[in-house]
Amino acid sequence: AKKQAGEPIVNAWLSIGAPYAAEAIAHQGFDSATVDCQHGMIGFDMAITMLQAVSATPAIPMVRPSGLNPAEIMRYLDAGSYGIICPMISTADDAAALVRACRYPPHGERSFGPARGMLYGGVDYLDHADREIVVLAMIETAAGLDNIDAILAVEGLDGIYVGPNDLSMALGRRPANEPEDELVVGAIENIRARTAAHGLISGIFCSHGQAAAMRVRQGFDLVTPGNDAALLRGAMAQAVAATRGR
Repeated sequence: AKKQAGEPIVNAWLSIGAPYAAEAIAHQGFDSATVDCQHGMIGFDMAITMLQAVSATPAIPMVRPSGLNPAEIMRYLDAGSYGIICPMISTADDAAALVRACRYPPHGERSFGPARGMLYGGVDYLDHADREIVVLAMIETAAGLDNIDAILAVEGLDGIYVGPNDLSMALGRRPANEPEDELVVGAIENIRARTAAHGLISGIFCSHGQAAAMRVRQGFDLVTPGNDAALLRGAMAQAVAATRGR
C-alpha cells in the first residue's frame, strides 16, 4: 500500500539478540523490523522472542534467514515472520525456490503448520498468508546482477533488496554501504531501474538516515537506515564525546 501511495517503507534492522531492544526500536515509527539471522548474533529461539516483541508494535515483523534454506525459511514464517529478505539470490531458479518456500500449494511448497503465524495472523491465516507475506530477494552477487531481469520475472516474488557491501565486493571493490565507485553506483541504479520496470518493490541497506533519504530520492521503495548495533555504537560514542567535552 505504501509503494502504491508513493511513500517510503522504512525498515529497522535488528542484529542484537535482545527482545527488549527489538521492541523499543520497532516502536520508533518503522514500517517493518527485520531480524537478521544471517549476520546478526541471533539463533532461532531468540528470533522467536524478537518476532513476538516486534508483533506487539505497529511494525511488520520480518526475517533475513542465513541463506536459501527452505526448511529454515518455513520455520521463521511459522514463528510469525511476515516477510523474508533472502541473501545471495543469484539466479531465477534461486528466486523460484525462495518463492516456493514462502507460498502454500498450489503456488509453492510451504508445509502447513503456522504455529505463531496463526496466533499473530488469526485463524484465517491460510486464506491470506500467500498474499500478505512479503518475499524479497537480495541481489548482491555478480551473477544476481547479470540475471536481474530473469529473477524479477519470477512469479510470486515481491521485489529485491540490494546488499551494497557484498555487491561491491562481487564487483572487485571494497565493501561500502554507500559506494562511490562508478561501477558499483551504476550497478545499484540498474537494479533499481529494472525492479521499477517490473513494478516490484526495490529495497536497499543504508548506513544511516541521511543515506536512506538519499536512496528514497533516487526512487527506492524500501530503505533501512542503519542497523541497531552500528547506531547504538554511534550514539554511545557521541555521548562519551559530549561528556568529555570533545
